[in-house]
Order: sequence, then C-alpha cells, then structure tokens
Amino acid sequence: MLLKRILSRYPLVAALMLALLPLHGHAQQFEQVGDYQIHYSAVSTSFLPQEVAEAHGIQRSPAMALLNVSVLEEVDGQLRPVNAPVSGTFGELQGQDRTPLEFRTLREGDAQSQIALFRMLDDEPMHFALEVRYDRNREPAEVNFVQRFHIER
Repeated sequence: MLLKRILSRYPLVAALMLALLPLHGHAQQFEQVGDYQIHYSAVSTSFLPQEVAEAHGIQRSPAMALLNVSVLEEVDGQLRPVNAPVSGTFGELQGQDRTPLEFRTLREGDAQSQIALFRMLDDEPMHFALEVRYDRNREPAEVNFVQRFHIER
C-alpha cells in the first residue's frame, strides 16, 4: 500500500500523522468524494513531538491546535496523495463570528497535507467549515465538522 510505503520512508510525516490522531477515542475522520478521500484531524499542538514541531515551525502550546487536511486519490486500487488547496473558517457552534483559517502546505517526499493553526476554545464545541479543492476541474468539496477541545492546564 502506498500510504504504508510513504510512512516508512518519511518518519517525520509518520510522527506528525500519528501525533495528529485525536485522543480520547476519536479516530481520524475522512469523507469520501468519488475516488478521493479527504482526511482531516485537529489536535492540540502540545501533543506534537518537540522535534516534529521544530522541524515544521509549529509552536507547541496547550491553547493552540493544528488542523491537518490531506487528500488521497484511489487509482487502480492504490491510494496516492493529491495536492489539494484548502480554505475554511472556524468559530463557536452557535456563534455568528467566523475566523478564517490560514493553511500552508506541509510536504515530505510524496506525502503532503495542508495545515492551519488556531486558538482553541476551552470545553466549547467549535464548528469548522472547509472547502477542499481536490480536483481543479470540479467544485470544491465542502467538509464541515464540530469538535470540542480541552485545554490542559
């Protein structure tokens, strides 16, 4: 499987992906759009290993979180990474105020993902609204999810 090969060849990507799996029983989430899988995960930056955070210029903090979005396309039964620009916003579940997310591309070898840092709200559900341009010839996929964070003090 291509994903297994990528993770074994690029240990920083493997560490980042493992660190980004949400804790407390939540699995990494994804949405299937045709032959594409849009994976997304958000976690406190304090869970990132120090060397991974330093290598990618990410500040570790109990009050900051990182949203990771990656897209895989199934081609002939194999999954391959796709460069997919992402834009989006986040905010309180019931609130009208939306804050834009500023994504940047994280690449290592063939693996790539879009990451954005944001300040968590403690014990409040946060709504994320993303547009993922998985195929430049199609309308972007809309991905919406709600997640609650707990700031470790």
